[in-house]
Amino acid sequence: MVRVSRFLPLAAGSAAMSCVGGSVAVSAEIADAPLFTIQALRYALACLLLLGFAALSRKQPVRPRGTEWLWLAGIAATGLVIFNVALVQGARHAEPAVLGVAVACVPVLLAAIGPLLEGRGPAPAVLAGAVVVTVGAGLVQGMGRTDGIGLLWAVVAFACEAAFTLLAVPVLGRHGPVGVSVHATWLAAVMLAVLGVLHEGPAAALRLTGSDLAAGAYLAVAVTAVAFVLWYACVSRLGAGRAGLLTGIAPIAAALAGMALGGPAPRPLVWAGIAVVALGLAIGLRTTAGKSPGRPLTGHRPVPALTGEIA
Repeated sequence: MVRVSRFLPLAAGSAAMSCVGGSVAVSAEIADAPLFTIQALRYALACLLLLGFAALSRKQPVRPRGTEWLWLAGIAATGLVIFNVALVQGARHAEPAVLGVAVACVPVLLAAIGPLLEGRGPAPAVLAGAVVVTVGAGLVQGMGRTDGIGLLWAVVAFACEAAFTLLAVPVLGRHGPVGVSVHATWLAAVMLAVLGVLHEGPAAALRLTGSDLAAGAYLAVAVTAVAFVLWYACVSRLGAGRAGLLTGIAPIAAALAGMALGGPAPRPLVWAGIAVVALGLAIGLRTTAGKSPGRPLTGHRPVPALTGEIA
């Protein structure tokens, strides 16, 4: 039973990153759709699904208070809104591999900063594993060409991807994975709806095709409602640093999904990257899953997210 309970957070995080990685082909289907409008509908639908799940599981979201509004709004603005803009704008100046490699660097940042937010120092094994995972993910993604603007958007995408996890740490304790996901999605839906009206016009939704709506619905269910809860459940149990190692699974899932959908088999370099990611996961996750990595910082009070305290 203990082994199963320790395995579940890893399984949840891995499943979440598999959903994200496997969504690459689906995301391409909405490349020509009004960006802000389709994303607003996506997050609105995801929020409704999450509220339904909360009602069934009797885990009703609680109202944010004080600075919690800032953390949750930060998740929505950076991890959901600006991140999507960075991907679209960056793709106009850089090949997809460049943006992919930028996002692949996230494990190192999470391994370094995540434990600090949790009141302890970074664990050397997790940091080492994060570096290896990043190298492996880079091999899977490959390199690409870009200009200065594309490089800038790649940095923005990297920062936003990290913020999606780091900004949730202080609020996971009181709101839980479902609560954080609910608030992040409705806040993002409002932000994107406003941007959609301002930049795409009030009638932009009428320009969406059936294919656009189907792709948006899939992203709302698998990549948002399901993946968000699984990911934040993983972060709340393992900590941001160790959970961040699992982001290396996303590019692998993307490569394998492409092959499953009829694409060419991955090149030898991709298979080598997959092996390197596996090595990095083995290095960073070799410590007991039930223990928090790293030494506590003297005089530092852990945030409520991982201690069960309510501020």
